[in-house]
Amino acid sequence: MDGTTDDVIEELVRRHAPQVLGALVRRYGHFDPAEDAVQEALIAAAGQWPRDGIPANPRGWLIRVASRRLTDRLRSDEARRRRENAAAALTPADAFVTPPPDAAPGGPGRAPSEDDTLTLLVLCCHPALSPAAQIALTLRAVGGLTTAEIARAHLVPEATMAQRISRAKRAVRGTRFPRPDARELDRRLGAVLQVLYLIFNEGYTATAGPDLLRTDLAREAIRLTRAVRRLLPHEGRVTGLLALMVLTQARAPARTGADGALIPLDEQDRALWDRTAVAEGIVLAEEALSQGPAGDYQLQAAIAALHDEAERAEDTDWPQILALYDLLVRRTPDPAAALGRAVAVAMVHGPRAGLAEVDALEEAAGAGGTVEAAARHYRLDAVRAHLLERAGDPAAARTAYRAAADATLSEPEARYLRRRADELDG
Repeated sequence: MDGTTDDVIEELVRRHAPQVLGALVRRYGHFDPAEDAVQEALIAAAGQWPRDGIPANPRGWLIRVASRRLTDRLRSDEARRRRENAAAALTPADAFVTPPPDAAPGGPGRAPSEDDTLTLLVLCCHPALSPAAQIALTLRAVGGLTTAEIARAHLVPEATMAQRISRAKRAVRGTRFPRPDARELDRRLGAVLQVLYLIFNEGYTATAGPDLLRTDLAREAIRLTRAVRRLLPHEGRVTGLLALMVLTQARAPARTGADGALIPLDEQDRALWDRTAVAEGIVLAEEALSQGPAGDYQLQAAIAALHDEAERAEDTDWPQILALYDLLVRRTPDPAAALGRAVAVAMVHGPRAGLAEVDALEEAAGAGGTVEAAARHYRLDAVRAHLLERAGDPAAARTAYRAAADATLSEPEARYLRRRADELDG
């Protein structure tokens, strides 16, 4: 097999892993053993597919192999417990039936459903878990992120995140969960939408590594949000989040150059934007605002729509964007929203006014040596550098660009920030 085939196999196993895990959890319960079984199936695929060829139904193959590994483990555990005179079995007896090689992976007469991933998503947002644990477990199981990546996204040490994920797995151990209906989904909606947005953000701007985009994560977040909207079509938060994702992802083709270098919004070739997606996103954003009081996702979608509607950067309706940010920051303590507002203030009232807002945010955030403080200051320094450059202070801007470049873990962002600093040297 050549390198191209290896890449195809890697993409297939990554894309199908959450769906396979969702199918096993829905059918058998037992999150932790199911995750182990899926990992064993992925290892088996990595060894067999390059030699024997990719199966016609990769997801079905993975579900079948993972099911066998899981039922073997459950049988072994049951036998051990019987020897120890344990009182309870791990799962109902019908869970121990290993499907024949040619059986449909989802059960007799039924093909596996794409919405098994939605089942897994709702399970990860179990009410027994804290919001932080819900998000961490979902990013691990549904998003396929490593513990280190999740730690960076949450701005906490990796060891802390590993403990959080382990506790979350223990909390849902043994839980059996059917495919969610609209009522169950509505109960967990806040957590579900938050984790979907985090998965999308990690796909649109990776927190670390050599690539700016992780398109598979962004697309999966959009797909799952569409699935949630099919169950809750009149929920403004869901429609707003979908609009925000679609409008943001529409710009992805223009975000990087031929060499993978980051291109900021105001320098992008807007002819490369996906205008079909822009049109869909604008319709969704308008619909979201009609579905009740404007919440965080609806307001962010409206801001994204104003950016996408502008044919040129100079056509952007910054006064309206600032008005929307004013509403948003009154609703949410999100520092990213406050920083976005600082940029809008600069575009409406001038860079010095924006710098005053950035200084106020830094003072409110405080200093510290934590991972969270470093990431916060990277974002503040990047915005400060841009505003200082616009204000005509190249020396200070150069210092801020380099400070931001040193703090970020994203290689494309770091290269962009250093290039801006070097250009100011010239």
